[in-house]
Amino acid sequence: MQIDLAKSLPAARAADDADRRRANKALLALNFFMADLQAGIGPFLGVFLQQHGWATGPVGSVMSAGGIAGMVMTAPAGAFIDHTDKKRWVVVVTGMCSILASCLILLSQSPIIVTLSQVATAVAGAAIGPAVAGMTLGIVKQGGFNVQNGLNQAWNHAGNLVGASLSGWFGWAYGMPAIVFLAAIFGILAIISVLLIPEHTIDHQAARGLEGPDITGPGSKAEGFLELMHNKPLLLLAGALAFFHLGNGAMLPLYGMAVAGGGTVDPAVFTALTIVVAQAVMIIASIAAMRLASTRGYWIVLLISFAALPIRGLIAGSFIEYWGVWPVQALDGIGAGLQSVAVPGLVARLLDGTGRVNVGQGAVMTVQGVGASLSPAIGGWLAQILGFQAAFYILGGFALVSVGVWLGFGALLRPACRVIRSVPAITTP
Repeated sequence: MQIDLAKSLPAARAADDADRRRANKALLALNFFMADLQAGIGPFLGVFLQQHGWATGPVGSVMSAGGIAGMVMTAPAGAFIDHTDKKRWVVVVTGMCSILASCLILLSQSPIIVTLSQVATAVAGAAIGPAVAGMTLGIVKQGGFNVQNGLNQAWNHAGNLVGASLSGWFGWAYGMPAIVFLAAIFGILAIISVLLIPEHTIDHQAARGLEGPDITGPGSKAEGFLELMHNKPLLLLAGALAFFHLGNGAMLPLYGMAVAGGGTVDPAVFTALTIVVAQAVMIIASIAAMRLASTRGYWIVLLISFAALPIRGLIAGSFIEYWGVWPVQALDGIGAGLQSVAVPGLVARLLDGTGRVNVGQGAVMTVQGVGASLSPAIGGWLAQILGFQAAFYILGGFALVSVGVWLGFGALLRPACRVIRSVPAITTP
């Protein structure tokens, strides 16, 4: 019996490693297809509603309604992810709701229906983000999170790039409704991908920041939610992100409307181009962020991301032209690409051992959601009253506060953002 057992151990370990490799591949596929589950038809909504007679102010208000709903639900969703061992099914159920919500817009463009659709999509997106982050942490643990999250984000941006390219072509060839159907297809593929993750590969204790073999021993109890309020680096991070997204949230849809509204370009094609340019840069930026965080820490990564937005706003306001999409969206790719890796990684690092990693992710997303949800309304009415140029300048200026916070509290933030040692997500015998 001992010999048989000894022989079975390498085989069991090999099978376990094979399942983890399968889980990692499924995670990458999930991130590739999941963007439409989080944002619905995203920036295409603005030009779609504009074609149906909507002005910039009401468009921004509807987007803000969705943002507020998502903001309210993000922290509770994170808390639920910390406690549930059904993380895969969270993605499945909320994904189906997001698909149905996007399809509602095809049935009616009335303010009530559009608002309900955006609220439902935002609520679904609020749960999907923490769920994927939690599954990732549960599969690769803290030591492998920086690397795996960087790869996740690179694949996510690649999926956005492919989806936007196809959306632009389908929108040009078949009209805006085709974009909604394409988003539904991507959503279904995302649901299939998450179901391919072997459930047993997710360590649900590690997924919430309680890692270790003795999960019932001392130190395994999750800290209270209010303990997050005493984490000063976490609060500073959330505040800086709130101001960044206050300026960033409206920039893409407004720029698409500003250029496409002139009638010289096809709205679907141009909006797709804005996404493609940004996502192509984000692929590179996310990989660069992963490597820079491993050598220099998260502080410099986030500083660069904050500094990109004021420059973006200046260029967007100065050059409302078709070719302006290249510098404007390249800077969007730098800022968003760096943050997509640095923010989840830093939050996981700051809350390691608390058992509240995912509720912390949700709390940070909630605070930055305050800015993101207000941005479309502020930007939309600024554009309607003062014009697009002034709107872009003002929106870009909000990020100067983020830069000031990050530099002003550098002495406190730098140690918290220190270099962390990453290990491979999968080890083999």
